[in-house]
Amino acid sequence: MNFNAEKSSRKWPCDPFGSTGAAMVTVAAALLLCLSTDPAAARKSALDPWGELFGAKPPRLRGTVHRVTVPLPRPRPAEAPSAEPEKPAADKHAPEADKPAEQAAPAPQPSACRLALTETIAIAPSVPDIHGPGDCGGEDLVRLEAIVLPDKRRVAVKPAAILRCAMASAIADWVRTDMVPLVASLGSTISDLDNFDSFECRGRNRVVGARLSEHGRANALDVRAFRLANGRSISLTDRTVPRELRETVLHSACTRFPTVLGPGSDWYHEDHIHLDLMERRGNYRICQWNVWDPLPQVAPLLPAERPEEAPPREVAEKSDAKAEGGKSDAAHPEAAEAKPQQAKPEPKKPPAKKRR
Repeated sequence: MNFNAEKSSRKWPCDPFGSTGAAMVTVAAALLLCLSTDPAAARKSALDPWGELFGAKPPRLRGTVHRVTVPLPRPRPAEAPSAEPEKPAADKHAPEADKPAEQAAPAPQPSACRLALTETIAIAPSVPDIHGPGDCGGEDLVRLEAIVLPDKRRVAVKPAAILRCAMASAIADWVRTDMVPLVASLGSTISDLDNFDSFECRGRNRVVGARLSEHGRANALDVRAFRLANGRSISLTDRTVPRELRETVLHSACTRFPTVLGPGSDWYHEDHIHLDLMERRGNYRICQWNVWDPLPQVAPLLPAERPEEAPPREVAEKSDAKAEGGKSDAAHPEAAEAKPQQAKPEPKKPPAKKRR
């Protein structure tokens, strides 16, 4: 393609100096604008060229400003109730962790048994409720440490027994009312109660899979003996203890406790007495305790000699066959003599063993 000056002048009518003149006019206008404005405002508009376009500057006030006077509220009367300060809105939306801890639940009121079992009757501090596997444990439990007698002396329970309050109260009443007068008739007083077993989460007679024992409900006590102040010990299952004394303890225990198990009951209570307050239908009670007689001091080894004036012993009669044969021979002596005596057969000798 061929280009020349004429064609170019016809296609672009501006002369070569047209663009230069337009540029000079633009520069002159900018200078006039800068001279007419404040230098600080020019710098600000240079830094923020979009301020005036989008209204970033504060609005200009038009006309005069009229001030309005707001009246103050009247003072609060003296007889008005005090107003509670409102809680800030931020507290309403505060997380639960920032809220004050809720007040603890009030402690349960002591039972009537607990109020009656005072320190003048027994030293039995309360213990927390026990909730074991199954139905083990119980509520309103105490640790029976000693029984206080009317004369302020104490019968120590060794070791201390974990029992329900009702069972501990029954044991204390039994010792204070029945056992102390009984031992006083022997010329002494009770110092200790030998506790063989109290609370233990187990089946009856410690048999695996058996029904829960009353020991597992803290409703039973096994008593082995009473120790006296003079050093003597009265074992309730000892045959050397006078029988009348053991029978008195038996009648006293069976009158007070619905269940009494001792020697002769089930072979598990041969050396102690089991007492509990188990409730049954129809107020059914169990009292199984055999008071055995004392053993003889010296067992006879040989029978006594027969006295001389004793009548002669009767001879045992022979069998009917022999008796009839003897009678027939006595009736016919000649026939008995005529019978030939049969020779006794000789015993057979065992065959001789062959040697190998």
